[in-house]
Amino acid sequence: MIRPSGVRSLHRNSLRSLTVIAAISRPFIPLDMTRALETDRPIVLIGLMGVGKTTVGRRLAKSLGLEFRDADEEVERAAGRTVSEIFDDFGEAAFRDGERKVIARLLDEPPMVIALGGGAFVDDDTRARVKEKGVSVWLQADVDTLMKRVSRRDTRPLLRDSDPRAVLERLLETRTPAYAEADIHVDASAGSHQTTLDEIMRALGAREAEA
Repeated sequence: MIRPSGVRSLHRNSLRSLTVIAAISRPFIPLDMTRALETDRPIVLIGLMGVGKTTVGRRLAKSLGLEFRDADEEVERAAGRTVSEIFDDFGEAAFRDGERKVIARLLDEPPMVIALGGGAFVDDDTRARVKEKGVSVWLQADVDTLMKRVSRRDTRPLLRDSDPRAVLERLLETRTPAYAEADIHVDASAGSHQTTLDEIMRALGAREAEA
């Protein structure tokens, strides 16, 4: 005769056995799913300065086995001047013109990960070209987070103002409508760059599954 306590013990053991069997029977899913993702289109990261496009972009490119390009760095290489020098010597309009041409060239190259400058996607021609040829990912962050990050660098022409916070608030307000047209939206204000990368990978995987 099995006493009630023995019945409970057998029940617990049975449940544990079923749990182990269920775990073993599940299909194996590797921890690193990044290699399984393939893309025939460039992945374009957009968002305000300080949101982490370059850092996350490099990690994303490495995860996908793609080349990474930073549009601002490409503009500097083409012009032989820094972004700040281009703004100082020729003005923002000249910089945007060069930026537009550089991005058009990058989008015509084999698939890669591209980090755009904060104002690039606001340009109608650039936005249309990205929509046609790439997959755009908007990295979102609140002003408090952006302020913490941009304060580490003083090389951003648009923040040479007595009130950088007011500038960021204005840019976020005016650029959000354009950013919102991106294919994928990812919150980059919480957690680490790795967390942001993981969210991008999940979003790209879901997009690929729906295709």
